[in-house]
Amino acid sequence: MDLKLFFNPTEVDVDKDAASFQSSIYINRHKMPDHDGMDIALIGLCEYRGENEKADSSSADEVRKQLYGLKKGFGDYGIIDLGNFRNGPKLEDTYLRLKEVCGYLMEKNIIPVLFGGSHDLDLGQYYGYESADKLVSVLNIDNSMDFDDDHSPAKGHLGTMLKHSPNYLFSYYHLAYQSYLTDQKSIELMERLSFEAARLGVVKENIKEIEPIVRDADMLSFDMSALQAFYAPAASNSKVYGLTGEEACQLTWYAGQNEKMSSVGLYNYDASLDSKDRKTAFVMGTMIWYFIEGFYHRKGDKNFKSNDYLMYEVHLGGEPETIRFYKSKLSERWWMEVPNPEAEGLFNRNRMVACNYSDYDLALKGELPDRWMNFYNKV
Repeated sequence: MDLKLFFNPTEVDVDKDAASFQSSIYINRHKMPDHDGMDIALIGLCEYRGENEKADSSSADEVRKQLYGLKKGFGDYGIIDLGNFRNGPKLEDTYLRLKEVCGYLMEKNIIPVLFGGSHDLDLGQYYGYESADKLVSVLNIDNSMDFDDDHSPAKGHLGTMLKHSPNYLFSYYHLAYQSYLTDQKSIELMERLSFEAARLGVVKENIKEIEPIVRDADMLSFDMSALQAFYAPAASNSKVYGLTGEEACQLTWYAGQNEKMSSVGLYNYDASLDSKDRKTAFVMGTMIWYFIEGFYHRKGDKNFKSNDYLMYEVHLGGEPETIRFYKSKLSERWWMEVPNPEAEGLFNRNRMVACNYSDYDLALKGELPDRWMNFYNKV
């Protein structure tokens, strides 16, 4: 694929410091760098027709200015900034172009990290999995659930995702929704489909307990309105209550460490609404930095048959009789095995479910963990 056909170069140039993030990556300025062998591809988005056509189309470059000025983190970077994505003649064309590019990058084991644009652009991100021949688990972080098809595409993109054909959505997780901003019917729909949702208070109460949900996802879609307006004044729907900047960075760190995570999108940033010191752009840039830092701290938690795991079998005495838990010696993270009587084809990859020690402790008391039951209901 000739990627330069899909991108406009960026002119952002903020720092010549050899230790800066900018000096450690390959950037599409006047010539598209070679992307073979790269780990991560940064993609700026300038498409806002799904929600507000008057938004600042240069918003992605404001995020770059903040990200480029940070110091390089851990590891030997294999990162390319592809530039700003060229919009299609129609909004739907932009989705399809994103589908093509994201799908291509993921086939080459390059993680696309998209930033800017309206939240409905995660449809293009999701469509990129269509040719991957696998079921996908999607994590969405937002202060509300966008199932409303009667308004803008940005308010109905989740409903579009659920109804997409062919259907390759296995799990959907929603974090940090605020109950007073969310239709009760949307919450009931999540329950009927055995999808998981955690309201803002649950996430903030103990963010470490949320890590297994992040670890189970293939795709992350993050609406900046999930943050408090203090941290994200340039997210059009941000409220007084929400995640802090530190909590948002913690979640993207978890996403980076997730061996399954293959695409990331940070959406809903409009530079025209930002503070003079570009507070929201700085938070977004730092979130990207923490995702990258998490990526280069991955432990290789993939092969559950290796000696890198301790296996614990808990006898429940009912149905099921036993549950197997696995603890990584490398990362000390936990998984549980859910039996699938028809474990073949697409479903085979989903047999191991991320969990916490608290799930293991619950099983020791003779109780089934909720995450085990949710997964079993789906298969």
